[in-house]
Order: sequence, then C-alpha cells, then structure tokens
Amino acid sequence: MSLATLDIAIVVIYVLMIITIAQYVSREKAGHSKDTKDYFLAGKSLPWWAIGASLIAANISAEQIIGMSGSGYAMGLAIASYEWMAAITLLIVGKYFLPIFLKNQIYSMPQFLEKRYDGRVRFVMAIFWMALYIFVNLTSILWLGALAMNSITGIDITYALVLLGAAAMAYSLYGGLKAVALTDIIQVVLLVAGGLFVAAITLGKIGGEAGVMGGLNILSTTLPEKFDMILSPDNPYYKDLPGLSVILGGMWMMNLSYWGFNQYVIQRALAARDIHEARKGIVFAAFLKILMPIIVVLPGIAAALLVTDLAKPDQAYPEMMKLLPVGIKGLVFAALIAAILSSLGSMMNSISTIFTMDLYKVRNKEASEAKLVTVGRLMAFASMAIAMMIAQPLLGNFSQAFQFIQEFTGFFTPGIVVIFLLGLFWKKATANSALVAAIGSFVLSIVLRQYWPEIPFIDRVGLVFLLCGAFAVLISLVQPAEAGSNVIETEGAVYHSRWHFNAGSLAVILIVSALYVIWW
Repeated sequence: MSLATLDIAIVVIYVLMIITIAQYVSREKAGHSKDTKDYFLAGKSLPWWAIGASLIAANISAEQIIGMSGSGYAMGLAIASYEWMAAITLLIVGKYFLPIFLKNQIYSMPQFLEKRYDGRVRFVMAIFWMALYIFVNLTSILWLGALAMNSITGIDITYALVLLGAAAMAYSLYGGLKAVALTDIIQVVLLVAGGLFVAAITLGKIGGEAGVMGGLNILSTTLPEKFDMILSPDNPYYKDLPGLSVILGGMWMMNLSYWGFNQYVIQRALAARDIHEARKGIVFAAFLKILMPIIVVLPGIAAALLVTDLAKPDQAYPEMMKLLPVGIKGLVFAALIAAILSSLGSMMNSISTIFTMDLYKVRNKEASEAKLVTVGRLMAFASMAIAMMIAQPLLGNFSQAFQFIQEFTGFFTPGIVVIFLLGLFWKKATANSALVAAIGSFVLSIVLRQYWPEIPFIDRVGLVFLLCGAFAVLISLVQPAEAGSNVIETEGAVYHSRWHFNAGSLAVILIVSALYVIWW
C-alpha cells in the first residue's frame, strides 16, 4: 500500500500539530519551574475528560489495532472479551482501589508497596517494572508501530523506528504527563473517528445498497462462527480463549493487574485533582472500552469475508485500509500514529517516574525538585534510545510480538495481583509473603508451562494466582508482620461514590451483559 500526497500531508500536519500543542499545554507560568508533581502527576490537576481519554490512548496502540484486528480475522468477536471485561474492571478500580491510592498521595506503585510492606518489596518491583516497561512494553510498542508503518507506507523499518522514537520524545519529553494527558483527548477523537471510518467503509462494502447495517447483518449470517463470544472446546482457538473460564477465571487477573496496579495506566488516575474527578474519568474510559471492538475487531472480521487469502491474520487491518479513499486513508493512518505516539509517551513517562522516584530519589534524598525532573527527562530519553536500538534484534524473529508481551507479563501477573489485593484489603499480609508471591508467580508459571503445556494460558494465570495467594496467606499467618510496618492510611478513604459514577457504572454493566447475551 502507498499513501497519496494528500494522505502524507495530513499525517505530517497532524504530527507537527500534536507536538506543538503538547509544548503549549506544558508551559509554566513566569517564575515557576516544573517540580516532580508537575512532571510526573501533571500537577495533580487533570480533569475527568483528560483522565478517561488518556487511559484509552495509553492502552490502544499498534499491538491492539493491528493485533486485535488480526485476532478478529482469525477467531472472531471472542477477542472482544479483553475490551469488554476491561470496562467492568475499570469500575472496580475506581470504586475500591483508587480511594486508597489517592488517600496516600502516592506517585508510583512501588512507592505504595514500600508504605504497605517494606523497602525490599519496593526495590524488587521497581526493578521488575523498569525491565518490563523498557525491554517488553516500550520496545514492543515501538517495533509493532514501525511494522505498521512499513506495511502501510513501505518505509524502511529502521527509519520508521527512528521517526516514531524522535516524534514521541518531541511530543512528551519536556512536558511529561501533562503533555501526554492533555493532548490525548485529540488522540482519542482521531482514533475513534478513524476506526469508525474503517468499520463503516468495510461494512458498507459488504452491504452494498443495504448499507452499514445491512453489511453487519450479512457478515453475521455468512460467518456466524465469528460472532461467538464464548468459544466451545472444539474451536481451534479454544486454548487462547478457553470458554467460560475467560469470564470466570484468569482474565480477571490480567485485567486487574493491567488497569489497577500498572504504573503505565494508573498514573493518569493518580494525577486527578480528587477521587470524584478520577471516577468520572474512569467511567468515561469504560464507555470507550465498550466501543473499542467496533474500531479494532469488526474490521478484522469483515476482512475474513472480503479477503480470504491473507498470508497472516495481522495483515487484516492494513488490507481494510486499502479500501479507504484518498484523504480518509491519511486520517486513519494519522489515527494509528496517534495511538502509537500516545502509548510511547505514556510509557516513557512511567519509566522515568519509577526510576526517579523509586530508585534515584531513595538514594539521593537531598536532590532538588529541579534535579529530579532533569533525571526524569534523561531517563525517558535513555529508555527510548535503548528501545530504538534493541527493538529489531529482540523482536525481529518473533512471528507474533503481541504473544511475546502476553506470555512474558503472564509469568508475573498472578503474583502482582496477590501482592496488591492482600496489601489493600488484608492487614496481616507481610513483606515476606509479598516477595514469595512475586517469585512464586514466575517459578510456578514456568513449571506449569513446561510440564502442563496443554493448559490454556488464561487458565494457567488463574491457577498460579490461587497458588500464590495460598502461599502468601500461609506465610503471613506463620510469620506475622512487625508492628508499625504497614503505614498505609485507609481512614478517610472515600469509598462512597456519587450518583454519576453509580449511574455510569450501572449503564456499563448492563451494556456489557447485553452484549454477552446477544453474542453468546
């Protein structure tokens, strides 16, 4: 596929515009220089619409758009469980987790772990998240973004890596979280508009004179197997999404870890001016998650009817983009670039937050605010430079980089959920039990993967969660914590939610339930 001059102009104008706006919203008043609260938490002043949009923009990138469309092509609507169950998970995070995080005014997840357990847990998990974010997440987002640019425009992958990395640094390096979050509403509007264009044009192509709704009807009747939300054991993709255990088992662990305890995501909610503003943003994000399968999954299912000879499923979305007219194609490609840049900027800021606040500041307690911000910027730059250098050697031989991400993070996810759930809601949990859960999660996952390879990935995550939870509880009971080791404040945490959160939550739950009933 190649882009026309008009398409290229739209993309270039968009990138320059978003960089300019990011610098503008990040400016400081005369006589005020950025401190750590400004750089890492946007001055604790993010409005709800910025929180909600930024949560989605950070989440949706090339691996979701290209990868989930490919999964839609291969296995159908069942892959939407990742999106629709995430909507419910966001409500749980907003109702029960955020009140404690905001009450304790934390910058990062490792900082919370030190307050709840001890410095050992903070250090171990800070190192883990740094390694995960740089060598898995940031590198994968950059690599898959470069692959998408290569498949759509033909640009050399090395040049694509450099262009994306440079644009992400220009976009977010100076302003930090504020630059990312306050421009993410533009990114999300473009992402939704571009995705709806692709879905509408592909369904219109199928429906002909019957239009978009006619195309959806033809698609669902011609390929009914692509519209099963719960896969049966005889489905060839059952091991990826094992039936009812998707909505009853391990996917809850994946979602709770990602949306509740992941610095990369939760940092936006930590930057809210108060709990009620954060919750409004959470509900906004939950509604957007319900919409995402239309944008990223439906075009892939349509491709299964329109293009039956793809070499691999991940070609589905680029193939559907070929149907777009000149100008619209540039808009949709700009939406893809928007998703990539937002995710890269968000990841860079989270890496710099953990390095600066959980590793550097702990050992340099007298460092000034200006010094800490400088260290944060240097770390953000260094992380992107590392990702640009290692992306191709590390991921170039993987046929599915998305699976690389899921497999690696799945080794640690069960332990992380155990550590936080016990830390938040069980006062007897100890630091030793947290360390055992973290190490046990990796060891048990490796053992089960080696000696029980036929167990579905999601079921393995659920089983390891139960085992790690049992070990952590047992150790906490056998070796009680020392008095005063838990300094987390829960008194005064605002669990009571206002009517707009309650009404929005009810609407989300009813919509998701209806979708599962319709497409069961």
